[in-house]
Amino acid sequence: MNLNIIRRKIDAYERLMRLDKPIGILLLLWPTLCALLIASRGEPSLSVVLIFFTGTVLMRSAGCVLNDIADSRYDGLVERTQHRPLPNNEVSKKEAYLLATGLSLIAFALVSFLNAQTVMLSVLALFLAVTYPLTKRFFVMPQAYLGIAFGFGIPMAFAAINDHVPPVAWLLLMANVFWAVAYDTEYAMVDREDDLKIGIKSSAITFGRFDVMAVMACYMTTLALLALAGYWLQLSVVYYLGLVFAASISLYHFSLIRQRNRQDCFRAFLGNNWFGLAVFVGVALHYHPRVWSLFG
Repeated sequence: MNLNIIRRKIDAYERLMRLDKPIGILLLLWPTLCALLIASRGEPSLSVVLIFFTGTVLMRSAGCVLNDIADSRYDGLVERTQHRPLPNNEVSKKEAYLLATGLSLIAFALVSFLNAQTVMLSVLALFLAVTYPLTKRFFVMPQAYLGIAFGFGIPMAFAAINDHVPPVAWLLLMANVFWAVAYDTEYAMVDREDDLKIGIKSSAITFGRFDVMAVMACYMTTLALLALAGYWLQLSVVYYLGLVFAASISLYHFSLIRQRNRQDCFRAFLGNNWFGLAVFVGVALHYHPRVWSLFG
């Protein structure tokens, strides 16, 4: 096979897995890393962190492939997705299925090094990842389902470290659901007109003219639930400073989405990396105050 053909095929696989757009990996990674720090009281083992980091990359990539398989009939009709590898016939459906299967099997092999409860939860996580693309056909709020799928690394992290999932883990997962509804509604606002034409469900369509208000309400609920979790865990003031920074980022997002400009809505979506990072830094500084003392 010609070397240029191989390069083009590898490039198509990378784009199919969205490795050229790491925002999705980061949106999964920040809550998972927070959960690992909290569950281990700031001292997760390097091996567990590496397993979760690699598993996050693999499962997000597999999820993107499965999503594109499910949406292959529609992506060519949507302005933002019409140049993806499947609608452009750069990758066949058979190749996409094999790629998603391979990524999932490697992720499961990594999880098999952890305890039995984590392995069982990983099966449920795989089910959520596989079924999420289908929810856009009938569920008026697929973003909420996405929040569960994207946040399932939280209970898995607690299970991996403590061999059980405490109530605070489910509280953190609930916060992640509201955050996902906020950022993925911003994302859906970009595609709303196309989604209406082809009959895809989304929170942006469901919220209608109240979309901006709903996004901000979801941000506020996320922050309230995270504050409650901090109180429950008796986290220090630096954690709440992280929440304050996250709140300021959400207010900036309001300034971006209130006019419903497609490019600004997409910028707001991308900015959620900084929201997640702010929360993570607050958690990290609580458990490692010596890092905070460098700034004092």
